[in-house]
Amino acid sequence: MPNRQRRRLLMCAVTLTALGLTTSQALAAPGPAARPWQAQHLAEIGHQHAQKTAAGKAASLSAAKAEGGGEDDSDEAENSAEATEQFTEARTAPGVVAPGAYGAAWAQLQSMPHTGGSWDHVTGKPYNADDPRYRDINSNSSGGAGQVTGRITGIAADDDGYVYAGGANGGVFRSRTGGGHWQAISDKLPSLSTGALDLDGSGRLWYATGESNTGATSYVGTGVYVLADPKHGEFQPGNRVGGAELESTTIHALRFAGGKVWAATSRGVWSHSTADLSGPWTLEFAPNPSYLPGGADAKNPGAPYKNIANDIAIDPKDPSKVLLAIGWRSGDTYNGFYAKAADGSWQRVAALGDLPTGAGDVGNVTFARSEDGSRYYAIEQSPTKLATDPDSGLQGVYVSKSGSPFGPWTLVADKDKLKGSGSALQDDGYQPGIQSWYNQFLQVDPNNADHVYLGLEEVFETTDGGTNWTTPGPYWNFGFACWSIDPAKQTGDCSPTTHSDQHAVAVGSLHGKTSVYVGNDGGIYSRPLKGTLDAGGHANDWKSLNDGTIDTLQYYSVGVGTDPAGHGVVVSGGLQDNGESVLRARDKVMGSDFGGDGSDTIVDPKNGCNIAEEYVYLSIAVTQNCAVNDGSWTTDPTKATSWSVAPADSALGGAGARFIAPITTDDKNADTWVAGGRHIWVQHKGFAIRSGDEWSAAYDLGAGHVASAVASSGSTVYAGWCGPCNNQGFTRGIATGNADGTGWHQLNLPVDGVLPNRYVSSLAVDPNNAQHVYVAFSGFSRAWTEGPGAGVGHVFESRDGGTSWTDLSADLPDVPADSLRLLPNGGIALGTDLAAFYRAPGARNWQVIGDDLPTTTVMQLRTGPDGQLYAATHGRGIWSFDLRRLGRGHRDED
Repeated sequence: MPNRQRRRLLMCAVTLTALGLTTSQALAAPGPAARPWQAQHLAEIGHQHAQKTAAGKAASLSAAKAEGGGEDDSDEAENSAEATEQFTEARTAPGVVAPGAYGAAWAQLQSMPHTGGSWDHVTGKPYNADDPRYRDINSNSSGGAGQVTGRITGIAADDDGYVYAGGANGGVFRSRTGGGHWQAISDKLPSLSTGALDLDGSGRLWYATGESNTGATSYVGTGVYVLADPKHGEFQPGNRVGGAELESTTIHALRFAGGKVWAATSRGVWSHSTADLSGPWTLEFAPNPSYLPGGADAKNPGAPYKNIANDIAIDPKDPSKVLLAIGWRSGDTYNGFYAKAADGSWQRVAALGDLPTGAGDVGNVTFARSEDGSRYYAIEQSPTKLATDPDSGLQGVYVSKSGSPFGPWTLVADKDKLKGSGSALQDDGYQPGIQSWYNQFLQVDPNNADHVYLGLEEVFETTDGGTNWTTPGPYWNFGFACWSIDPAKQTGDCSPTTHSDQHAVAVGSLHGKTSVYVGNDGGIYSRPLKGTLDAGGHANDWKSLNDGTIDTLQYYSVGVGTDPAGHGVVVSGGLQDNGESVLRARDKVMGSDFGGDGSDTIVDPKNGCNIAEEYVYLSIAVTQNCAVNDGSWTTDPTKATSWSVAPADSALGGAGARFIAPITTDDKNADTWVAGGRHIWVQHKGFAIRSGDEWSAAYDLGAGHVASAVASSGSTVYAGWCGPCNNQGFTRGIATGNADGTGWHQLNLPVDGVLPNRYVSSLAVDPNNAQHVYVAFSGFSRAWTEGPGAGVGHVFESRDGGTSWTDLSADLPDVPADSLRLLPNGGIALGTDLAAFYRAPGARNWQVIGDDLPTTTVMQLRTGPDGQLYAATHGRGIWSFDLRRLGRGHRDED
């Protein structure tokens, strides 16, 4: 499985459209997108870990590069960016989304009727990435991350044992026990996307919505909220600070000083009084104000990344002295550090000692100040290095021993120093800081200004102000001599580590014992602030706090089938950076049978251990036993429990398929599978397939076109596509034909026709009439989207095979639609970025399905053999709903 082996674990989440890039701009810009295949080799190493003995592992690292069929190690950083770019472009194309779009949809949602019934939380269980049941060449088991959940992008903690963790799209959770036993406290807000989470000096909890990893165009943020009594209360919409000024922005950091809170956002730097929370936010500085909403250049496709602010450093001795870190991670002429001049204007700072200040040097930046004010630390990512250094984009780590943000700053670490500190990233093409545009945190010990925690892809630590460093949290344990596949040893002789890709950090205490808390793509972990190291120089005291009560898992898909053990169902789904989860009927802990990213999924409804899992770009693997190892714990890939069956388009990466490419079965013949890349691929062996050669290309969508949705019934196939898929030159279409390759043609979809010129997200075919088809569209209607043919509506119906269409959107909120599902009673279920909706047979209007489903993105809806509707959410796990609760007309499935 060379392609899958080359591109496996580090597929994080961030992409360039979330950073304000269109695809064409990304290809022309410096950075990972300009250098395809930047970091594949390390992923290869991890994926092949079971092919090598522990003793021979280190010696074979350099040889691993040649084992995957011609791809090198520059892929992971690009793919890391690709995932969120495509996630975002589906919601913005064909233009730029105006502020207020998401808020308006949420307001409409509040007045809509609900069906009866409530959703049940399926994945509210621990998820063990090291589950020894699935320890073979396709899993991450024995890597050392232990129990995981979805990406944590904000953490705050106090000295009474209260810890607060914010999910990337899952909202805020509270623990009263120093971590664990979590309770969701922000589910009443319109946005659950976490940008920053902070406790101020009076104990109030500040929640900045809109996740930012040097990003822009994330329209889901709705501003900043304050909870006066975070130990007991929950966030309410009325807790918002100021007005709508920060709606539709991402927020990278909040900083407090002089009675003000400062916010570094994707639309410049803003401030607000911390005493009077009413009144508007004040725009302190935007380097390119004409690109802000309402400006002369606001409709320019480049507007979202023209005013990115990354952090703010304030002099502890004089809060009027402020240093701003400004600029898009891949570079622009405005990138740099800014300070106020005597005339009150903000001017670029020319020199700060060792800390480079040029536009090509200043990308993503994070500051951290010591409690006593004697030290300032900074991480700087360099756009120039990102474009020219194949190993890392890190400029360096710096200290200001004066305690002033204006320095002088001294370099205390670079990629080479960190590489030599015990890092797992030893490969050419993937070294510390390779994703420093995405992975950054800094935390100074409140009682020791020379003791610092640094987060990049891994967790680093210094106790002497940066002279020496250790790696208490290595990327994983693969590659170390202590590693072993032996399930009895869990992680071999290595100590457990954290998940990779660090984003957030805080220090807190419980019963006088102080801990550091770190948030990453696998959730939240803690260790004693002054912890201990094992013989390999890695921490031996990490504790995963992902106990199942915090579920921020970011699913792309869900599949359900009867458990062959006869006790219920198997629920499986593909996840951002957390592989494929599998939950069997009587499990108390979920396992991970496939590693890396998990994308779309096919599960046999008659046997839930027959699973097809897409990694990315149609790199599909199949198991027929839930990928449970047979007990031999073999390192022989020919005796694996799963097989690569990727069609040819998978070898082309983004040119051949979407990052999350669609796969499905025919509604009337479960052995006929359809997959969409540039080509529409068909195979007729079902789970008996053993090779990618067994797919046939039924239709070529054309150069530059890739499938975004596929559906098939009785061998009649419909395929939605886009290309280009970003807001510059966006085009979309629908093709239809037969699974045997005959009768294919493109439907006539004029840009200004009934169907909007937006991203085709889902298709569904009437099982009784293949000419009766439904289509769903992502994005926002023309009221919010400036772009050619944005149109109106999200759900459409055709009864003549796509010749003519009728808009069924009616009273649906104007919000991206993600997944259509035709229900057994003849009704329609629709998953959107806000909620799941139901249209009863013969009805015109829509209802919200049930209660208790968190307000987050419903990426996919599937019906199970148990009569349940399953929702895969991208931030709050998988949920199920009993379809009998929908009311009259529903066919009893029991």
